[in-house]
Amino acid sequence: MKRFEENNSRLVYSTEHGRTCPVCKKNLDRCTCGKKSPQPSDDGIVRVSRATKGRKGKGVSVITGIPENDGQLKQIAKTLKQKCGSGGTVKNGTIEIQGDHRDLLVSELKTMGYTVRRSGG
Repeated sequence: MKRFEENNSRLVYSTEHGRTCPVCKKNLDRCTCGKKSPQPSDDGIVRVSRATKGRKGKGVSVITGIPENDGQLKQIAKTLKQKCGSGGTVKNGTIEIQGDHRDLLVSELKTMGYTVRRSGG
């Protein structure tokens, strides 16, 4: 009797479990077949972009990809903030400088010896 119930208990519709993976039929948050290891962003290129998300429309220049530790990032951020004449911070391995100073930041980072690209338009 149990064997019949197990074979015949295919779930047709439920709002309880959410979306499932088409390959392994597990919930998407438990699926391991489609997950790939994230690509490391340590390609040696420093990227300078502009972001306004979560800042009420105020723009900041975001610098990512500097392969330094937190203390050195703070020193680099201090130097860049002084060159731009504005404030900023170091968050999660990225440097944020208030305002749109991408051109100045690219030239300053090149003089520091980094390979720099301007990203995001």
